[in-house]
Amino acid sequence: MKKVAILQSNYIPWKGYFDIINEVDLFIFYDDVQYTARDWRNRNRIKTPRGAEWLTVPTDGSREKLICDVRLLDPRWQEIHWKSLQQCYGKAPFFASAQPLLEEIYRGQRWTHLSQLNQHLITRIARDMLGISTEFADSRVYSATGSKQDRIVELLEKSAASSYLSGPAAKSYIDEALFADKGIELTWHDYAGYPEYRQFHPPFEHGVSIFDLLFHTGSDAPWHIWGWRDAAPRS
Repeated sequence: MKKVAILQSNYIPWKGYFDIINEVDLFIFYDDVQYTARDWRNRNRIKTPRGAEWLTVPTDGSREKLICDVRLLDPRWQEIHWKSLQQCYGKAPFFASAQPLLEEIYRGQRWTHLSQLNQHLITRIARDMLGISTEFADSRVYSATGSKQDRIVELLEKSAASSYLSGPAAKSYIDEALFADKGIELTWHDYAGYPEYRQFHPPFEHGVSIFDLLFHTGSDAPWHIWGWRDAAPRS
């Protein structure tokens, strides 16, 4: 059995994104598709004294471009995002332990393409901070030629998937028969039930960047994403 998930890369995504990664054997970044502006591709939210606010990466993206072709033209955003994270989370209990990775990302190099940035960040967070062993791949290596759901099925076939894990939002448009016809089991991920943790600036907000969880819980972060499902409640 080989379970696969296929998602577009997001900028510092929320914990649910990493929950899906942890559930599969292979996670395929689906970045050779149309870019969507004002979406999770180039922005995410962090907690601030004023509430949840966006960190946005400026791009040259438009609906005429694929995500993998979107460029980052002005590097000043890197220092701005670094300082925003430092100001909002510098006093969080595990910010210091994450600081070497943050400095490497935001100060150690200049990023030229959004997909490159997102995939690198997601992979590093998954491997180095959450201990996820899932294999990663880029959809471009499979040279899929179909469109829409047919293309997803083609990617699954070419990656030798026996099971496909999808987010619940896709239930409104996915044709389950397409997967059944190919002998691929279709399963749905459930984001419900995540436990709360001690977070700055109440009320509690689940839908913020993974950084919020990492800075507040450190090595306990995996428990708050998936470990709680099989473990006794924490006090």
